[in-house]
Amino acid sequence: MRNLGLVAGSCGGLEARFAAELARPAAGRGWRPAITLTPAAHRWLDATGALADVAACTDLPVRSVSRLPGEPRPHPDPSVFLFAPASANSVAKLALGIADNQALTVLGDVLGAPGITMVVAYQIQDTRVHHPAWQRHLDTLAGAGVTLHRLDVGRPWTEVLDLLPSAG
Repeated sequence: MRNLGLVAGSCGGLEARFAAELARPAAGRGWRPAITLTPAAHRWLDATGALADVAACTDLPVRSVSRLPGEPRPHPDPSVFLFAPASANSVAKLALGIADNQALTVLGDVLGAPGITMVVAYQIQDTRVHHPAWQRHLDTLAGAGVTLHRLDVGRPWTEVLDLLPSAG
């Protein structure tokens, strides 16, 4: 079983779709999900009662905060990462190197590193794509070797799993 760094931000549908369409299907494809949530995503899943369903998709702890000095590392070091769903805010922070939470730290530490596969599947309002910095953020991530995918409303999130290499 191959480790998958599965990172999620707070986007519409998170509580109903993350476990059902990403974490559980990834495990079904042979991945061992090492799940890290942005603080807002953790709070959202906890408040809706969906956090337990997410935790049931992995044998590793679901992270949202950094560990304290001397605490053991709760996750292995995956060579494949999927950030889905990713908000426009998190995409911008990742492109700019802002690691102000554990989820962005995990991704920022490996962004552009040789041998690392990263897919960022973002959810964005149609009006946001006109922001003058948006395309530059996408270009920065693509230039670092990130595969980008827009999550469209009404389309299954599972389709981004096809962008990952085989777990075998």
